[in-house]
Amino acid sequence: MRPDDVPVAEELSLAAYTDSERFEPPSLLPTSPRHTPARAGQWIARTSHLLATDPHGCWVSEKDGRLVGFAVSFRRDLLWVLASYAVRSGLQGQGIGRPLLEAALSYSRGCLRGMFASSSDPKAYRVYRRAGFTLHPELHLAGVPDRSVLPVVEHVREGTPGDFDLMDSLDRQRRDAAHGPDHPLLASMHRLLVTDQRTGSGYVYLHQSGAPVLLAASNRRTASRLLWEAIASAPADEPIEIAHVTPANEWAVDVGLEARLSVSTRGYLALRGMRPPAPYLPHSSLL
Repeated sequence: MRPDDVPVAEELSLAAYTDSERFEPPSLLPTSPRHTPARAGQWIARTSHLLATDPHGCWVSEKDGRLVGFAVSFRRDLLWVLASYAVRSGLQGQGIGRPLLEAALSYSRGCLRGMFASSSDPKAYRVYRRAGFTLHPELHLAGVPDRSVLPVVEHVREGTPGDFDLMDSLDRQRRDAAHGPDHPLLASMHRLLVTDQRTGSGYVYLHQSGAPVLLAASNRRTASRLLWEAIASAPADEPIEIAHVTPANEWAVDVGLEARLSVSTRGYLALRGMRPPAPYLPHSSLL
């Protein structure tokens, strides 16, 4: 992949994501436009960041001078992550995807663990299972929270770059690898909340809707407090979603149900050489 491939890959990614949605249950949230300048800008910034940190993990496929597929992967410590992978809509099943995935997987040599988020597409499931990954179903909680049940959460503050070492330590506890250079990027895009007490430490990045983008904590009680704070930060009477919840993170399901959110299944967390991280809610692409 080259830098000038990234904007084209963003458009291809959006089309592939839209295609994969037909395998998911109906959304519990009002339909909103997928392609917005803000979303496109963040996708391009994130992928450009990974291309800069891990150029040997990023690949494209071309046909007649046209980009028809791509795979973006990266390594953090001994963890390999597939951040994004797509074949142009209408060209699936033509032998484009497999060599792309193999190229990305070649970058995982020497890594003890692998991790990525997958859609519910049954064809993708077969490909990933054959590559040695175990796919863990994920839950998706969504709706307008009942603000009358929100608890008072104390000792949670705004995060700063001075917290990145603490956050990397939590990452290593939960997923055996730090986010390292990804934290400054995430902090530039999302609100960061941190707690660091004798009873437990943790952090959460929040979307402007209040949705947790990435959450890690030293114990379930601290994780639950951070998730409650995320829900409380959502605009009043607006829906919120909590995505990528594996069964190992039932603490998040308990919080969502108490907040009167609805639950559905949506996609998988694909893992190799590791168990589902907990208490932990992964980022959709930086995991």
